[in-house]
Amino acid sequence: MTQHAGLSLERWRTFDRDQQVLMIANEMHRGSRLREPEALKRCYERVLRLTDLTAQAADRLALRRELLRWRDGVAELYLAGQPNPESHRRLLKILLLMSKEAARQRPYLLG
Repeated sequence: MTQHAGLSLERWRTFDRDQQVLMIANEMHRGSRLREPEALKRCYERVLRLTDLTAQAADRLALRRELLRWRDGVAELYLAGQPNPESHRRLLKILLLMSKEAARQRPYLLG
């Protein structure tokens, strides 16, 4: 069970899209420092859970579609079972571009 397993869709909807994307990005950023496969796998489980909630809460079909495409990339990393820092960083960069507020954080998260 992941840390966010008990988070309801109703609660998640109380956050705006920028906040939702930033919370997913925060989990991805934490994961960028992990090298132990099991810890990274748990990180990706949290990212996938938050992404699913964000896609369910999305009121725009285009956003939902892009989130689910992005989610496929995270799922590939999850299934690989081994750290892939280059792909992880690429996915974090893409995620940050899904929100104006998140895009402003790129210099801090991508260094």
